[in-house]
Amino acid sequence: MNNITKYFLAGIVGTIVMTIVMIMAPNLGMPEMAPWKLLAGAMGVPIVVGWIMHFMMGILFALGYGFVFAPNVHINNLWLKGIVFGVAAVILAQIGMKVMGMILTMPPVNGTMQMRAVAMLIGHIVFGVVTVKTIGK
Repeated sequence: MNNITKYFLAGIVGTIVMTIVMIMAPNLGMPEMAPWKLLAGAMGVPIVVGWIMHFMMGILFALGYGFVFAPNVHINNLWLKGIVFGVAAVILAQIGMKVMGMILTMPPVNGTMQMRAVAMLIGHIVFGVVTVKTIGK
């Protein structure tokens, strides 16, 4: 398997596991996290387009990990590297959402800012760890 295929697959697997955590979040006392709804609502497109964009972003983040993050961040422990990558991903995602919010009208979100921040951090750390562990060394 070549690297691009591996990164692409890791982005899909990481996004699937992160999405499962997001879907379970309200049952764990966290606010609803549904970026597919947020994306679709902001752009006025069907929810299926939001789902496609959600997975495309996961794939793009995994490609970014493989081509930019992994070669430049020298952490040998894959668990720790995944956590650091997840934190970087949540920061980049928030910057992207702020930019989107300046361009588009964003739908309202649930929960306090603190609980949303915790939920986003957990979701992206899960994504980061799963993506990094899927790619391996």
